[in-house]
Amino acid sequence: MKVKQLYTPITMENNKNIKLFKLKNKNKISIEITNYGGRIMKINVPDKNGQLTNIVLGYDSLKDTVNGDPYFGAIVGRYANRIAKGQFKLNGKTYQLKTNGFPNHLHGGETGYNAVVWNARQEGNSLLLSHTDPNGHEAYPGNVKVQVIYELNDNNELIITYEAVTDKATPVNFTNHAYFNLNGADSQTSILEHHLQINADYYTPTDKTLIPTGSIEPVENTPFDFRKAKQIGRDINENHEQLKFGNGYDHNFVINGKENELKLAAIAVAPLTGIELICYTTEPGVQLYTANFLNINEFGKKYAPRTAFCLETQHFPDSPNKINFPNTILYPGNVFKSKTIYRFGLKN
Repeated sequence: MKVKQLYTPITMENNKNIKLFKLKNKNKISIEITNYGGRIMKINVPDKNGQLTNIVLGYDSLKDTVNGDPYFGAIVGRYANRIAKGQFKLNGKTYQLKTNGFPNHLHGGETGYNAVVWNARQEGNSLLLSHTDPNGHEAYPGNVKVQVIYELNDNNELIITYEAVTDKATPVNFTNHAYFNLNGADSQTSILEHHLQINADYYTPTDKTLIPTGSIEPVENTPFDFRKAKQIGRDINENHEQLKFGNGYDHNFVINGKENELKLAAIAVAPLTGIELICYTTEPGVQLYTANFLNINEFGKKYAPRTAFCLETQHFPDSPNKINFPNTILYPGNVFKSKTIYRFGLKN
């Protein structure tokens, strides 16, 4: 199927064209995605007044997207989130990854999947992205073949599926790093008045470098209790060690339910616009990040701290070094599969 190019392609050093693709359903929801990093550039949904509103932070052109914030809306891998000091042991060998999130390895390293020009094919309202991550890239073992599919259906669901195989044992952990503001990406409003519910009885506390300690602790009687919907900002400034470490929320929540089964992860609502975001996933965890360090003033965009939130569905950070966390090692002959759904609607 021939894909309409919305912008003139620009060419990177590897001579692969970067393009923009648009998915649209019958309910006027549209999503713009580039194959550079698999980045979601815009999600346009109707608000309570019927006004189309873009709810993800990003830039207005492909050129600015390439040169701007490295994670806005991007696919993250080979290992999303953090690995302590960039080290892990596997089959008797110690691997040293780059510590680009000093002192830790973050989001796949200096050139993670967010900086890849993915092979892309659009089929109707599905976009198929594929990439072969070579053995030794960012010091990871194994050639890993990855496929990510974005699909927008008429139930107002953005379905993201991940699939991967490898020829050598390696840790894998994929996510999407969309920054949401349900008041509108360019509203320049705080997300602290958004209401958020997270389907998690437990979370994984961290040390001061945001590496999980290995313990899995109850959210009850802590600022991390989102089991009933509350404003994101209600407890964010409490005098709590974990909030000090992250300057707010930057923590993994253990989603209630069985791993590899689709389950509710979170529900977010913006009273101002009435827009509701419901997240489901087969992953065991979701990272709530309240954009505590966001400070963008470039390419005509101004995004201040806490003007967005992320719901990064994932396996737990530093799992290769935590034997009590769900396994993240992919072995030859096995297939990694994962699905996350973001459903858009209105809350009365």
